[in-house]
Amino acid sequence: MHGIPLLRDLVILVAVAVPVVVLAYRLRIPSVVGFLVSGIAIGPTALGLVRETESVASLAEIGVVLLLFAVGLELSLSRIVRMGKLVLRGGALQVVGTIALVTLIAMAFGGNWREGELFGALIALSSTAIILKVYADRGELDSTYGRVVVAILLFQDLCVVPLMLFLPLLAGSGESVGTIVRNVAVAIAVTTAMLVVGRWVVPRLLARIAAMRNQEIFTLVVVAIGLGAAFVTSSFGLSLALGAFLAGLIIAESEFGLQALSDILPFRDTFSGIFFISVGMLLDLDYFATHAAAVIGVAVGIIVLKGLTGWAVVRMVRRSDRVGFVAGIGLAQVGEFSFILASSAVALGILSQDRYQLFLGAAVITMLVAPFAVAAAPDLADRLFALRAMPTMEFATREVRAVGPVTDHVIIVGYGLNGRNLARALRRAKVPYVILDSNGALVRQARLEREPIFFGDGTRAEVLDRVGLMRARVIVFAIASIAEERRGVVVARHHNPDIHIVTRTRYVSEIAELQKLGANEVVPEEFETSLEIFARVLRRYDIAPARIRESAEAARRDHYEVLRERGATVAPMDEVLSRIGARLDLEVVVARAGSEAIGQTARALKLRTRTGAIAAAVIRRGEGIFQPVSEIVIEDGDEIVLIGESKALTEAALLFRPATRMMTAAHPVPPRPTA
Repeated sequence: MHGIPLLRDLVILVAVAVPVVVLAYRLRIPSVVGFLVSGIAIGPTALGLVRETESVASLAEIGVVLLLFAVGLELSLSRIVRMGKLVLRGGALQVVGTIALVTLIAMAFGGNWREGELFGALIALSSTAIILKVYADRGELDSTYGRVVVAILLFQDLCVVPLMLFLPLLAGSGESVGTIVRNVAVAIAVTTAMLVVGRWVVPRLLARIAAMRNQEIFTLVVVAIGLGAAFVTSSFGLSLALGAFLAGLIIAESEFGLQALSDILPFRDTFSGIFFISVGMLLDLDYFATHAAAVIGVAVGIIVLKGLTGWAVVRMVRRSDRVGFVAGIGLAQVGEFSFILASSAVALGILSQDRYQLFLGAAVITMLVAPFAVAAAPDLADRLFALRAMPTMEFATREVRAVGPVTDHVIIVGYGLNGRNLARALRRAKVPYVILDSNGALVRQARLEREPIFFGDGTRAEVLDRVGLMRARVIVFAIASIAEERRGVVVARHHNPDIHIVTRTRYVSEIAELQKLGANEVVPEEFETSLEIFARVLRRYDIAPARIRESAEAARRDHYEVLRERGATVAPMDEVLSRIGARLDLEVVVARAGSEAIGQTARALKLRTRTGAIAAAVIRRGEGIFQPVSEIVIEDGDEIVLIGESKALTEAALLFRPATRMMTAAHPVPPRPTA
C-alpha cells in the first residue's frame, strides 16, 4: 500500500493547484506563478497538507526530463548549429562572467572562492521553462531579443552536466583533476554517440511506427525514446535531463518532430507543473519570516546582477541597447536546474542548510517576479530608448520556418484524394496553402513532389498553431473519420473564431452537427455520390448536361443550403446571363473522333443556324486557343464551350459525338423485352 500516501499527496496537490492556477489565468498571471504559490501554500512549513516531499520530488524530476525533452523538440539540432556562434559566444560570456563576478563579490565580503563559485554557478542559470513559456505566449521567441535569450538559455542547459561534474572538485572530495577531465570526456563521448546513432536510427524507427497509423503507439514510442535516452545518460553518471534533451533534438530533425511535440506537451505541462509546485514546497516560511530582509535583498541583488550581466553580454555580441535591456531582464531569474545543483551541493557538504534556504527563498522570489518583468520589458525598453518595438513572430520551429511568413493561406488537413485535388487546384490558382497528414509514408512522398506538407495530427491545437492557424483564411478537413472532423472543427473554431471552415463528411445526417460545432461549409460524400450516379446514368441516355446540372442543383436546394450556394458559383456565366434576362445555359462538350464536327469550323458546321447554340471558346490540351472561335478547326479531344438554351445545347452536343451514338433525349427508351 505504498502508493496510497503518494496518491493522497497528488490529490491534495491538484485540488489546491487547480483553483490557484485558474485564478492566475483570470488575472492574466502566468501559470508558473500559480504553481509556485500552490507549492508554498501546501508545503510543510505553511498549511502542512503535504509533509513528505520526497515522492513529489520524484515526479518533479520526471517533469524536468519531459521539460527538456520538449525544449529539444522545439529547438532542433539544425537550429542549434545555425545559432552556434551566438550560443557559444553569448552563452559562454554570460555563464563565465556571472560566475566570476559572483566569486569576486563573495570574496570581497569575506567569503571563500569555493562558495563564491558555487553561488555563481547557481545564479548563472536562468529558468528555461518560465522564459520559453512567457515568450511563446507573447509570440516573441523569434524576435531579436528572443533569439539571443534562447541561445544563452541553450548554453546554460548544456552547462548543467559540466557543473554537476565539477561539484566534487569544489567539495574537495579528493577527486583528481584527471578524474574530472575523464568524466567530462565520457560526457562528450556519450553525447556524440547518442547524436550520431540517434540521427540514423530514430527517424527510421518513427517512420515504421507512423506507417502503422496508430496514434497511441506513436505517442508511446516517442515517450519511450525520451525516457530511454534519459536512462542511458544517467547510466553513465550524467543527468537525466541531458539525455531527454538530446532525444528531443534528434526527433526534431525528422519529419515527425511536430507531431511528437504535440504529443508530449500535455505530459510536459502536467509534470513541469508538479516540478514548480515541489519547488514552492521546499521554501521554509519560518526561515523566510525570520530573514525576510536578507532573502529579499539577495533576490534584488540577483535580478540586478543578472540583468546587468545579460545587458553587457548582449552588447558584446553586437546587439543594440534595447535588445540588451530586454534580454537582460529575460535572464534575470534563477533557473530550475539551479535547485538540482543546490540539492547536490547540500549533499556534498558544500552548502549549509542555512545558506540553502537563503538561496531558495531568493530564487523563488526571482521566479515569481520573472513573468511580470519579462512581459513589461519591451514596453519599458521602448520608453527608455525611445525606439519602436521590433515586430515579432511566433517561435520558428522547423515546420514554421518551412511555411515561412505565409498569411491568408489555406490549411488542408488530410492528403487523400480530396486533399490532393484541392492542393492541385490551389497551386494552379497561386493560392498559398499548407498540408497536414498523419501518414508518414504519404508525407515523405509528397515532400519529394515539393508539396508544403508536414507530419502531424491536424485536429490538435498545437499542430495547427505551428502552421499558422491564426493567420489562415480557410481550413479544410479532408479526413475520413467523423470523430476527428468534429474535434478538428471545434479546435479550429475555438482558436480562430474568424477562420472559414470547410469539411467533408460521409453522410448527410452529419451536416447539422458539424455546422453547429462551427463548420461554415459541409460537403457530404453520400449526397454528392448520389448526384454523380444519377448524372452518369442520364448522360448514358444523351440527356443534355445543362439539364443534368439543373436536376442536381434542384436536389441541392432541397437538401442543404451550403452546397446550393456553392453550386451557384460554379458557373459564374449563368449568373451573369440571368441578370440580363437571358434564359441561357453554359455547357462544355468534348469533340470525339467520328463526329460531324471533327475537321470543321463552327462556321462550316453552321452551328448557330442549325441548333441556336454559340461556340464561345475552344480548349485544346488544357489551354484556351486565343483566336476567333468560328475559324478554329475542331480536332478530336477539343473541349468546346457552348452557350444557348437547354434545347439548343442538347442538339448542338450531338454534332460533337460519333454518328453511331446519336439519339435525342425526346426519343423514348425502348422497354426491355420480357421473357
